[in-house]
Amino acid sequence: MKTRTSIIGILLAFLIMSCGGKNEKKQESLSSKKKSAKTEQVVKKKDNAKKSLPASKRVDLNNKGVGPITSVNLPKAIDQSMVKHGEEVYQKMCTACHRVDKKFIGPAPKGILKRRSPEWIMNMILNPEEMVKKDPLAKELLAEFNGAPMANQNLTEKEARAVLEYFRTLK
Repeated sequence: MKTRTSIIGILLAFLIMSCGGKNEKKQESLSSKKKSAKTEQVVKKKDNAKKSLPASKRVDLNNKGVGPITSVNLPKAIDQSMVKHGEEVYQKMCTACHRVDKKFIGPAPKGILKRRSPEWIMNMILNPEEMVKKDPLAKELLAEFNGAPMANQNLTEKEARAVLEYFRTLK
């Protein structure tokens, strides 16, 4: 009787172990497939992220925007009196939505001249309503910044040019 019970016990143990092994193999192969699929998705997302930078980070120096400014001549030397005036205008009219070196309600102007043409910048300052309607980059910026449009501060061309000169110093 003891022998029969021992044999049945061994057979049951063998049966349970052999069944469990098959399930583990199936689970291992399924889980490895899932992991590789997840890895592929992560790689694809990283590749797409490189291809499609946010509009605030993308460089487009050829776009002049939509508005009254078609050409801006920037001399090599920075006009310090214009910078001072531009900084005053910026502090008074722009700091509600912009921080010099970090994203806020609107993009940071630091380094903007490395990403945008002077004409585009001035047109955005002087003509923000038309820019977000007609300029593809301005439309993308509007979407990136949660649909918060840039307010038209009704600056003169002279004031906008002074702000641009101030932006030249923000490197």
